[in-house]
Amino acid sequence: MFSRTTSVRALPVLALCLAAILALAGCRSAVDRAGSGAGAEVTEGGVLRIGDAGDLTPASLYAGAPAQTMITGLVYDTLITYPPDSLDAQPALAESWQVAPDGRTVDIELRDDVTFHDGRPFTSADVQFSLTTYADPTRAGQLARTAALITGYDTADPHAITLELAQPAGNILDLLEIVPIIDRHTLADFDTGRGYNGTGAFRFTGWKPGVSMDFEANEHYWGGAPHLDGVEYVIVPDPQTRISQLRTGQLDLLLSVAPRDADALAARSALQVVTQTGVAHNWYLGANVRAPGLSDVRLRRAIAYAVDSDRLLGDVYQGHGTVADLPWPDYSPAYDASRNTTYGHDVERARALVAEAGEIPVIPISYTTGSLDSEAVAQIIQADLAAAGIETTLQPMDYPTTLEHLIGGTFGGLWITAHTYTQYTPVTLPTGAFPFNAHKNTSNFTDPDYLRAVESAWRAVDPNSREAQDAYRALNTELLDNVFVIELFNKENELAMSPALHGVTWSKRSELDLSDAYLGS
Repeated sequence: MFSRTTSVRALPVLALCLAAILALAGCRSAVDRAGSGAGAEVTEGGVLRIGDAGDLTPASLYAGAPAQTMITGLVYDTLITYPPDSLDAQPALAESWQVAPDGRTVDIELRDDVTFHDGRPFTSADVQFSLTTYADPTRAGQLARTAALITGYDTADPHAITLELAQPAGNILDLLEIVPIIDRHTLADFDTGRGYNGTGAFRFTGWKPGVSMDFEANEHYWGGAPHLDGVEYVIVPDPQTRISQLRTGQLDLLLSVAPRDADALAARSALQVVTQTGVAHNWYLGANVRAPGLSDVRLRRAIAYAVDSDRLLGDVYQGHGTVADLPWPDYSPAYDASRNTTYGHDVERARALVAEAGEIPVIPISYTTGSLDSEAVAQIIQADLAAAGIETTLQPMDYPTTLEHLIGGTFGGLWITAHTYTQYTPVTLPTGAFPFNAHKNTSNFTDPDYLRAVESAWRAVDPNSREAQDAYRALNTELLDNVFVIELFNKENELAMSPALHGVTWSKRSELDLSDAYLGS
């Protein structure tokens, strides 16, 4: 149930994960394997070593790449938080809030016992600064348009703030859950990566580009001092090297593992494999409608019919996920099981649409390097399209280049990557996420009916209302009819970790919560 008003103090994220069941065969629940630490004695101290491929990019901190989420998740807090598997908002830096019936004001009561890492008290002025900074479109925050709806701030009380909105926004709580509360006095360091002064459970202590980032426990954390002494994020580009270092004890946690590796680790080692429930990564094939040939919706529909998503999921990801034509998880108000199979692998229908479209140029398919899985997905899609009479070329690119094209809408044709934000209030996806934003998206797709559906959903104060439901149905129709984003399959991320590691949970943003984590026996 979507919460409009609450004064209940935040439940520990650990307790919220007790209801999360891991669907993957061969993996136990997050509670059994990483969440509760049942049967293990809590141990104080130690440095947790985390391995991943990506390096920090300070200029795109709000974009959500893994290295960036280490900063936003460990160093900073948000006003509210969602459990991983629902939209039932819980307090964090905000103790309570109330959205006016007309959706035009939000009254927020703040905690009065919070300090930044440098000892300065947290106040309502910091909330205003954080929201206005996030609203700056140059910072690539995907909910920047929602933040920009806030036209007035009342910060007379340092422990309360009132937000005034230009229009109702059904996803206003999503914004409060996503935006990190940053320090207004150290923005220059924030922008360059020299320092990050937050209120979170860990302090940022240094970054060695291409090598590592270091964090130490915040002993004065308002939620209680962490058990760990610190965290080291180690950059290890090769996935097999990361797994080897996890096996030999050089690393304690990997932020992601390929399904074949997850199955092998779960079956033949003492290492833990944990599914990050509630944070689906929706793999998709995007189409730049300004690229030659792709302006014709018949060709885009042909591509949707040509791609065999079941094969992708089965051959590359060993069945770890679900195939669907719409992006929503089953707890989303926009979920519609009856329309999730609108397309499907139908080569003959694809060929017929290709014939209708006429002469088709060779179309580039961009994909992000860094894993054998992404290359395999690209090769299968290329073969599927060839079978339907669509010739393509593959264009591998690194993640920073992919992100640049996602933000700028400059892909040369098709591209393969994953999106999130479907785990939030449905309107957050088409008003925020780069591939879907109704005003400016990666596909350069514009359409008055799509915009109308999105705006109707956005202005619905209650995202579960009949008005909102009608808007979601119209939105789903637009997504399926125009297929500028072709959904492939949904897959939840998997963490791999040492059997000594306990108490690891995560936010709905997929950021790790290590405030209760410890290294036991």
